[in-house]
Amino acid sequence: MRDGLASDNRSPIGPQEWGPGYRFWQSILAFVAQRGPEGTTSLVRMGSHLLLILVAVGVLWLSRVQLPELEFVTEAEAPITVLEASTIPVEQADENVAAEAVALVRAAVPNTLIPDRPRLDIVTHTVKSGDTLYGIAQKYKLSAETIMFANGLENNPDLLRLGQALTILPVNGILHTVKQGDTLDKIAKTYKVTTAAIVTYSLNKLNANNPTLAVGQKLIVPGGQKQLPVKQAQVYSGPVPANAKRGTGRFVWPTSGYVTQGYKSLHRALDIARSIGTPVKAADSGYVVVAGWSNAGYGNYIVIDHGNGFQTLYGHLSKIFVSAGQAVKQGTVIGNMGNTGRSTGPHLHFEIRKNGNQLNPLKYLP
Repeated sequence: MRDGLASDNRSPIGPQEWGPGYRFWQSILAFVAQRGPEGTTSLVRMGSHLLLILVAVGVLWLSRVQLPELEFVTEAEAPITVLEASTIPVEQADENVAAEAVALVRAAVPNTLIPDRPRLDIVTHTVKSGDTLYGIAQKYKLSAETIMFANGLENNPDLLRLGQALTILPVNGILHTVKQGDTLDKIAKTYKVTTAAIVTYSLNKLNANNPTLAVGQKLIVPGGQKQLPVKQAQVYSGPVPANAKRGTGRFVWPTSGYVTQGYKSLHRALDIARSIGTPVKAADSGYVVVAGWSNAGYGNYIVIDHGNGFQTLYGHLSKIFVSAGQAVKQGTVIGNMGNTGRSTGPHLHFEIRKNGNQLNPLKYLP
């Protein structure tokens, strides 16, 4: 029977038994077996050749990649550390050890934050070109008042001179020189602090159990306060020139340059810097009430009265082109910028005053 026949003796399966997929399969076999141009090479062979070419190109590309070299150091070849090298006598050092093996090795640098520590002594600051009271105070992290009172600048706190030695306290407060009749309680009351604040401050070196004072002794009063002196503008009492025009109250910039110091409680003016000889003009119309040298630190200076309660002051001039009692119009050149008086560099010290009070010029300038 057919079921007993060996598998190799069976009849081939006919197209009818394959079903509808027979023709599709036959078409694939025909496509694979088809020959190339002019009947030379089958597509299968061409495909295999192409595959070999792609593999060869891949091998060539991979050969250009440099793999990292791995070094395995044995215990005998391990480099000597700084501490180990320091314990080996030079005459006993192995001659096979390379010179770099015993060289200094850069140690790790930890990122350590060191907090700012308070200064514990009095230092001296020498005034240089461009220094201002507020700039020096900022540098030493003190108030401008502390520097002013420690150096007797109450009358002219904004005027410094080159080479001037300033005493810089370690803390905000007052440097007091003991005079006849002073007591700790009296000093404390004067500067509005407690007696204990003075006694316990280490730099004063006072015996807490029996504090004594000596005339001329210097004491630091931490947190001490002092009354600022009241400055009044100089007012001209002479006759008003007949040709003097009343000021408009609308001021113009008196010179060109850049503001190096603005209006502050201890500097009630503007400092406008440029080169010596830069023209300085009247900021408004009026008449000159002062023109000459100032013993208060302004150097060569001019004061103009504008006839409406306002006055303007121009300090540190190198030259003056007007005289007292002379009428001037707004924009008239009255002098040249300079570096006279207590000045740390060429600039114009410019003030606007009304009824004797110094005002912020920036509120009146365009």
